[in-house]
Amino acid sequence: MLNRRTFLAASATAAAFPMPALAFSVDTKFKPQVVSIKPDLSPGQILILSKAHFLYLVEAPGQARRYGVGLGTAGQAISGTYDVGGKKKWPTWRPTDAMIKRNPNAYEKFIDNDYVQPGGPGNPLGARALYLYRNGRYTFNAIHGTTSPRSIGRSVSNGCVRMINDHVIDLFERVQPGAKVTVL
Repeated sequence: MLNRRTFLAASATAAAFPMPALAFSVDTKFKPQVVSIKPDLSPGQILILSKAHFLYLVEAPGQARRYGVGLGTAGQAISGTYDVGGKKKWPTWRPTDAMIKRNPNAYEKFIDNDYVQPGGPGNPLGARALYLYRNGRYTFNAIHGTTSPRSIGRSVSNGCVRMINDHVIDLFERVQPGAKVTVL
């Protein structure tokens, strides 16, 4: 069992896991594709359009790679500007205290202990995580994979940006720490 002291160490050293095949077909519009975008956006910048459930990674002036995403439910959705403050492969996870308080039955194994869920295929953060920071501080939100791929195109998370694991792996390789993320 991991505790909070070993949280970062375990994330950094987590072994790779085989990726399970999707048990259903993702709507074509949510699959990664290159699209046109406003030419004034900077390459490397991420733009998330909440109402459309799309994340755009600007690759060149006027061109972006678009991915479908799942977002925060009403009252939990994020907005504004962030920076990618860190990235992890097969991250560990622990719900925030606010998540536990909102839904203690769902997070019962985390109550009154330092349990941290190891990285792997059953971890809610999926295969990769890009941690969102504001003013140099971690916001407890991330762009990450998911164990619930049917949530893509929906607003059901606790605030994080969910992606199909294969898609977040692709994004992870393309994004540098410090990248600007704007959520509209």
